[in-house]
Amino acid sequence: MTERACTATVLLVDDHALFRESIRRFLEAEANLDVVGSVGTVEEAGAVMSHEKKIDLVLLDYDLGERDGLDFMRVARSSGFSGKVLLVTAGIDPRKTAAMLDLGVAGVFLKHNPPEQLKRAILDVLAGNVWLERDVLQRVLQVTSGDAPHRSETRLTERESQVLSFVFDGLSNKQIADRLSVSESAIKATMQQLFQKTGVRTRSQLVRIALERLDRRGS
Repeated sequence: MTERACTATVLLVDDHALFRESIRRFLEAEANLDVVGSVGTVEEAGAVMSHEKKIDLVLLDYDLGERDGLDFMRVARSSGFSGKVLLVTAGIDPRKTAAMLDLGVAGVFLKHNPPEQLKRAILDVLAGNVWLERDVLQRVLQVTSGDAPHRSETRLTERESQVLSFVFDGLSNKQIADRLSVSESAIKATMQQLFQKTGVRTRSQLVRIALERLDRRGS
């Protein structure tokens, strides 16, 4: 992947000061990443977001003392924050992961992975992609398998199947449009058709359906 030529602003939100400091030092060594804040609570994060005109990416731990990542996402969205959020965690319950994805988190990065992989995850998310390791995704899909109607026999058009496959790969509507050489509005229309045909309401539930179809083809 080609790295962004312009500088991206990053806010760190993690209640472990030593981890936060190590990540801050690592990111500040990157010429195209500017850490504009390093805080340990939802309240402190809100204060930074109210002062900074533009934050491209938040690296967010889930457990933040008395509050958590869900609290942060609600505060961020209600304040008009429109940047990306990458969850950086040692581990998280799959249902909580699903809830975070439905609130707009762009991915989940596990802390045991090496720093260079974190850099790749950051660049992917900043480019508009979703960062989800396959085992994390599968655990989410396992616990949410009963959260939406099962429509295994739903027949999809060739275009709908293509779009569903790209959704599974974590591509945004714009990226799917570029891949298929159509307008973004056409992809949005296809997404609405997929929601109606499958009976689901969120992108993460569509990902589950894509995985189910892939599993059936491989069996």
